[in-house]
Amino acid sequence: MTEPRYTSLRERHEALGASFTDFGGWQMPVRYTSDLAEHHAVRQAAGIFDISHMAEFTVRGADAAAFLDYALAGRLSALAVGKAKYSLLLAEHGGIIDDVIVYRLQDDDFLIISNAGNRDAVAEALAQRAGDFDVEVADVSDDYALIAVQGPAAEQILAATAGIDEVSIPWSDQKYYAWASATYAGKPLLLARTGYTGEDGFELLVDARDAGSLWDAVLAAGEEHGLVPAGLAARDTLRLEAGMPLYGHELTLETQPAQAGLGRVVAADKDRFVGQDSATSGEGARVLVGLTAEGRRAGRAGYLVRDADGAEIGEITSGALSPTLGHPIAMAYVDAGSSAEGTGVFLDVRGTLVPATVTTLPFYRRKK
Repeated sequence: MTEPRYTSLRERHEALGASFTDFGGWQMPVRYTSDLAEHHAVRQAAGIFDISHMAEFTVRGADAAAFLDYALAGRLSALAVGKAKYSLLLAEHGGIIDDVIVYRLQDDDFLIISNAGNRDAVAEALAQRAGDFDVEVADVSDDYALIAVQGPAAEQILAATAGIDEVSIPWSDQKYYAWASATYAGKPLLLARTGYTGEDGFELLVDARDAGSLWDAVLAAGEEHGLVPAGLAARDTLRLEAGMPLYGHELTLETQPAQAGLGRVVAADKDRFVGQDSATSGEGARVLVGLTAEGRRAGRAGYLVRDADGAEIGEITSGALSPTLGHPIAMAYVDAGSSAEGTGVFLDVRGTLVPATVTTLPFYRRKK
């Protein structure tokens, strides 16, 4: 049996009374106080998350951009230095190995952040695809910690955090899906204005040895602004409200990008890339939709979706009673003929058929 892994912030989580759960082979905080309190804090003020289980890869060399154009679904060569891009790592048949975010640090220097549970698969795929490209791919996951600060007060809190200095771009000028350089305790700190909650926020990449000190400093700065530590349970309901897919639920090796509404991520006009056939495959397959229902009975992953005659037409991949909206929401793969907005369907909640309506994702958008 493989020993569970913990991040460098384990002692902080235990001191805060966190409950832990397995996630991708890591023991991660699922909650500190209550799922609802942590969820609402992120929507109304801010939450701080340990996401150090995520994997990081550097891609460097004269052919770095060309290599990523070949290895990933998007056109990374068009990404400007200082910017970030969501992309997909596809298998030859077009299924999704992982969804990733790519940051262009310099012309020939990129950073890829992938999901924890897919670290080995991503490492293997990138190594295999490097081939004759003049590029060096390195798994640097164990060298860094990743801390997310998400919510309307995130910028204000980080701007007031002791020890964060030499910020390359003024806080208010930092754009969404972009990054700035800074230092923490005199060491390099990457400030990425990205996140997985539907709120404004940042992800901070820091030397793993300095993660505890940075965590403490951010918590101290955020105390007067309502910042709370938040776990994976709140992170899941936040991302669901924002219509963001989770690997292993909405995205799998059997899922084609177009099915998941991610056809736009695939630069089909590139000369060649792994998974190129995905741009034209998946016709007639089930597609991802949002579902809303009344009442309090929420559909969960694995529950079936049925039509008025009781026939199975789909399956829920993620579902919850939305803390922000106050009614059940879900994402599900349904037959294409039942995927139009406004279509009435039924959620099979343990044998009870709950009326639901197909709706456009996301369920929640923050006010800007």
